[in-house]
Amino acid sequence: MVKGINYAGFAETALGKETLTAFSPVTNSTLQEQFFVATDKEVNEAVSKASEAFSTYKNIPATARAIFLETIADEIMLLGDALIQRAMQESGLPEARLLGERGRTTGQLKLFADLLREGSWVEAVIDEALPERKPLPRSDLRKMLVPLGPVVVFGASNFPFAFSTAGGDTAAALAAGNPVIVKAHESHLGTNEMVAGAIISAAKKCNMPDGVFSSLNGTGAGTGLSLVKHPLVKAVGFTGSYKAGMAIYKAANERKEPIPVYAEMSSINPVLILPKQLAEDPAKVATQFAASVALGAGQFCTNPGLLFVLNDAGTRTFTRQLAEKLQATPAAVMLNANVCKGYYTNKEQLMKESGVETIFNNDSLAQETKAATALLKVAAQDFINNEVLQTEMFGPATLIVECNNKNEMQQALQALHGQLTGTVTGTTADIHEFEDCIATLSSKVGRLVYNGVPTGVEVCYAMVHGGPYPATTDARSTSVGADAIKRFARPFCWQDCPQELLPDALKDGNPLNIMRRLNGTFAR
Repeated sequence: MVKGINYAGFAETALGKETLTAFSPVTNSTLQEQFFVATDKEVNEAVSKASEAFSTYKNIPATARAIFLETIADEIMLLGDALIQRAMQESGLPEARLLGERGRTTGQLKLFADLLREGSWVEAVIDEALPERKPLPRSDLRKMLVPLGPVVVFGASNFPFAFSTAGGDTAAALAAGNPVIVKAHESHLGTNEMVAGAIISAAKKCNMPDGVFSSLNGTGAGTGLSLVKHPLVKAVGFTGSYKAGMAIYKAANERKEPIPVYAEMSSINPVLILPKQLAEDPAKVATQFAASVALGAGQFCTNPGLLFVLNDAGTRTFTRQLAEKLQATPAAVMLNANVCKGYYTNKEQLMKESGVETIFNNDSLAQETKAATALLKVAAQDFINNEVLQTEMFGPATLIVECNNKNEMQQALQALHGQLTGTVTGTTADIHEFEDCIATLSSKVGRLVYNGVPTGVEVCYAMVHGGPYPATTDARSTSVGADAIKRFARPFCWQDCPQELLPDALKDGNPLNIMRRLNGTFAR
């Protein structure tokens, strides 16, 4: 049963008078429960508990943290169908999608548990002392990654499980040895409370310190920024809009002690559709990308929002068939009223820009919190000269950029902002002929997809879900996959430290049996 509470560590709190309500895009109405907005006292209590817990949690063996993560996954599954039904109410997402996303969420937790048991993620490096070296001896130097401290995680609207309360940021931060304070997303307050309760239950079962996890309700501009500015917070994970992400980034950098913000913000995921591929089978390509554009009502951070093509007969056939496929796609419920409003506002703004041709645009269904598909087109030179055309619509619409030749396509790609993904669709001959264009696209993205679609992000060791600004605030990081853990750790070096004071990962006997770099050579 949803209570509308906050969690300041293990304590259930509801001290404030201000409340929030969740909205159901399915019924287009407000849900009845009242959720208490965290007060300044509750914010301070949660962060103070996290700071106290850090002194213990950072020293808990990796194997114990792994069991904790697996127990969180088990506790989420024990919530059963009630969690799925609540998330359906609050997000408008279908049952099948949420069942899959829950599986991804528990899978992420288990991936980090496996990573902790294997152990090499700490990047242990040992350069043994060289006392006889001339002209100067070398000290014994040992280095590894260590946790940062309390991490604030902002829940995302479009993934109520996988990028929210127990999502990738939380899993990565906990795995690295950091307590986490979640700022619940206003769109799925009940879902958040249920998952937060599962994490608290797991923490108690695993004898984790009080304060290892907290969850607070509130707005991003209120509770969220209060957390970011708190002097005991050491890092932030965020997935959401460019505007909100940059507000958080600015607040974090204006602190007396600036802290890292790993924000995933905006991406329109350009696609390079090459001419020989279109000439061979334009219908197949149209079907493929119509499905990707409209997937999840266009509310994935990887939906393709830009299609770069050459202006030729194959493209004209493809454009007509893509329009037919998209027009046949039914309108879909969006995540919430604000997301829906943003989609129609941004789409209409693009339609008014100079040179933009509306191939088709369905009537607005914003009053029903539904998104209708649309297809726009613009010439490459207009795209190059107008940064507004890189606005993320975040809905089931895309913009075709028509280029007169390969040189113009190269110029258009050079004008791109940073993106999470880029996609190349072409024959082998296409890929060789447009090698320079593909190289330019590669420099703008974090992941390059060949002859596929960008929607669908595998949770694994090799995945990169990041990219140059403004896709993220730090192109060196990923928010999905095993390397996501490294965002919440820093390198630390021990010099001439007695063996008994070293962490196990750096002791001579290698009691953890992990892969390490010893005097320049990898070894166990």
